[in-house]
Amino acid sequence: MARRIVHLAVYDTLADWETGHAVAHIRETSLHRPPRDTYEVVTVGPEAGRPVTTMGGVRILPDLALDDLRPEDSTLLIMPGATLWDTGGELAPYARGARAFLAAGVPVAAICGAVAGLAREGLLDDRAHTGAAAEYVGGQPGYGGHARYVEADAVTDGGLLVTAGPTEPVAFAREVFRMLDLHEPEVLDAWVRLFGSSDPSAFPVLMEAGSR
Repeated sequence: MARRIVHLAVYDTLADWETGHAVAHIRETSLHRPPRDTYEVVTVGPEAGRPVTTMGGVRILPDLALDDLRPEDSTLLIMPGATLWDTGGELAPYARGARAFLAAGVPVAAICGAVAGLAREGLLDDRAHTGAAAEYVGGQPGYGGHARYVEADAVTDGGLLVTAGPTEPVAFAREVFRMLDLHEPEVLDAWVRLFGSSDPSAFPVLMEAGSR
């Protein structure tokens, strides 16, 4: 059994709800899963030890500085949206970090404003992707991926890039879990039915999986 690192980008004005399902269930499943690879979530801020404040006013103390983040130390980089993605270039270093990850063959999962950041970095031009809206992503400077935009709740391209819009935290988590092989297919389907549609018939499936 190996313990692998999932890095979560954190910065001021981070949209709390967008990665909540993914991060919480990565940790919860890793605590209770059978003897297979497990995952630890490590937060990556502009500076290690300097708190950031989310859109909801939650203070997070990053574990690691962005300058110290290396693709070879990671299994996945998760990038949430934030108001700052739309108000200047303060978060551009995170998009450049995503470029290094993808070039190294290490997956990236971006949602909402982080997708726009990847668009400005030119990382979506040749990759299937989705986002908040085609008009929003398509209006980003330097973006040339109009033909690769997909109207879907979440999209995974080449096993390396997950994208989603701000109203799709469950679909975003679904694609992240699939990428990490976190659940068997029937368990993942039940998780999506429960958290995405409040389907009570999914609950026993998850309870049985948790007891194994």
